Amino acid sequence: MNRGVDRGALLIRGGRILDPGQDLDVIGDVLIQDGLVVSAGPSVGPSTEGLAGVRVLEATGKVVAPGFVDLHCHLREPGYEHKETIASGTRAAARGGFTTICCMPNTRPVTDTRACVEQILELTRTVGAVRVLPIGCVTRGQRGQELADMGELCEAGAAGFSDDGNPVADAQIMRRALEYSRMLGRPIVNHCEDPALAGEGVANEGWVATRLGLRGMPAVAEEVMVARDVALAQTTGGRLHLAHISAAGSLDHIRRAKARGVPVTAEVTPHHLAMTDAWLLGYSTDLNERAYGYARPPRGLMPYDTHTKVNPPLRTSRDLDALVEALRDGTLDAIATDHAPHALEDKECEYDSAAFGIGGFETAFGLLLTLVHAGQLDLQTVIGTLTNGPARVLAGGAQGGAWLPNGLGTLRPGAPGDVAILDPEAEWLVEPETFASLGRNTPLGGVTLRGRVTATIFGGQVIYGA
Repeated sequence: MNRGVDRGALLIRGGRILDPGQDLDVIGDVLIQDGLVVSAGPSVGPSTEGLAGVRVLEATGKVVAPGFVDLHCHLREPGYEHKETIASGTRAAARGGFTTICCMPNTRPVTDTRACVEQILELTRTVGAVRVLPIGCVTRGQRGQELADMGELCEAGAAGFSDDGNPVADAQIMRRALEYSRMLGRPIVNHCEDPALAGEGVANEGWVATRLGLRGMPAVAEEVMVARDVALAQTTGGRLHLAHISAAGSLDHIRRAKARGVPVTAEVTPHHLAMTDAWLLGYSTDLNERAYGYARPPRGLMPYDTHTKVNPPLRTSRDLDALVEALRDGTLDAIATDHAPHALEDKECEYDSAAFGIGGFETAFGLLLTLVHAGQLDLQTVIGTLTNGPARVLAGGAQGGAWLPNGLGTLRPGAPGDVAILDPEAEWLVEPETFASLGRNTPLGGVTLRGRVTATIFGGQVIYGA
């Protein structure tokens, strides 16, 4: 990293320590020394006397949580530095409370060789603000025709394998990939979409798309691919992780698979939890709050606003309710941003031509807190699925490993000194022009959110706020 490990000590004092990975919810202190957690609890445990250069950070009235872990984001570098760089993307992640992020391989060149993985890791060491774990390609060139050298990618430091927005459509290729995943101990992350069913769709198939004259993308396109992948995971015993689940029908397959002991995990994004396809209609007094989702769009949002275009598309309120329930009952393991920054020209065009994607690092926590304040989720569930949940997905259910820091996603003694300090009541106006990310593409511009990250600590160093 560009910031060396702080060899002194940091005492975070008087906050509400919320660490679902340890079932810990207590007012107390967190002590970090040499970049690692020494203690977290009602008192600091060992005396701070004799520790060189102790810095005290007051957290009274705030929530102190492990640094967030994002399983799914896009940093664009190398190749698309006009959209995002590792430097800008990791700064944006820090502002959102994220201290570990997994970047997808749709760069230029795509991340399908050892050299590509090593380049990302080297850039992270020199200019990155947080920990970056590269995701390698499942197939060469993301073309879906032959497997990439997954063993070589793994040795170079790949945290998993995905063809990202290109679903692995060939079932035989997916089966072989899952067999390798079992040997390598890394998940296969699939974008679940049947290309034939999705077609050229740009919005959720339903009354909103029909009203706007947009081509629909049916939920069944996701559901049938989820069903196929679950069956292949059961056959192979491979580690399957399902990216950005958006449809209620998909959850039935995942829930039944977990009940049978199939090694499948799944994630959901903040925007699929809090926003519906009604946002494509813009702001209108003709629709009630429920039609829009838990975060009502700003008054300035117009119909066909391309900032609402994302893949998978924003779904219905029925899907949203099902996703929230699946997060509560553990069917969904993690919340992942799918941070997808784009340049202005990618969105300033007709809806059909616009790029898919929402920039999500800096608004994730505030958007998720709309669900907490609405009584749909509790804060512990949100924090758990941003920390220990995704860490367990990476580690295959265990903590740590030769390639993964021990205790990632928790504040256990010996865990990385990665912390997010949060104010669940702080109100703030989303102003995309102030983002650290180069991508300002969010439909939340002008929305007032309640809940904010006030400081982020990585390896014992304050990298944002405070």
